[in-house]
Amino acid sequence: MEAYPLFDTPAGAPAAAGATPPDGPRPALEIVARGLPGPQGSKRHIGDGRMIESSAKVKPWRETVSWAAVAARQRTRGFVPLTGPVRADMIFSFARPKTHYGTGRNAALLRPSAPPRPHVMPDLSKLARSTEDALTTVGVYRDDALIVEYGVLGKWYTTDHGRVPGVLDSPGCTIRLWAVEPPEEPG
Repeated sequence: MEAYPLFDTPAGAPAAAGATPPDGPRPALEIVARGLPGPQGSKRHIGDGRMIESSAKVKPWRETVSWAAVAARQRTRGFVPLTGPVRADMIFSFARPKTHYGTGRNAALLRPSAPPRPHVMPDLSKLARSTEDALTTVGVYRDDALIVEYGVLGKWYTTDHGRVPGVLDSPGCTIRLWAVEPPEEPG
């Protein structure tokens, strides 16, 4: 059985759309959160006017992001909370299901029918929401409404680690934040 490349990238093309070039501005903060990303979405009513998150994964994920953000802030010399417009990258990494691989002697090979990217639940927008809220909670920025732009926002499989910038070798998320500078005046 032949192994098929997941992506055909022309020579010289960037590995991921929106990836910051090595000589570009450094992010104000880079966070690596390792754990199973949890979506923050719908809430359900449990009685007496109380609502709880529908996903049991959101609380542990937000705690993981919070601890990773606090550690990143301590490692980043001179970091001050972001108070103006913010550009964010969020690269979510998920393990591939075993059904994406062959069996027997082909157990290490991806099936030709395996999708190149995770296009199943959880929703990307709900993953971003839980991650943004965790960063607000620990004071990385005043409010997630400050995010005005995403450079890279996507879900990848951990098998893309080393081929796509920011993809981790285990489930989690790489988060990069930049202060958005105002455009220069012409003339």
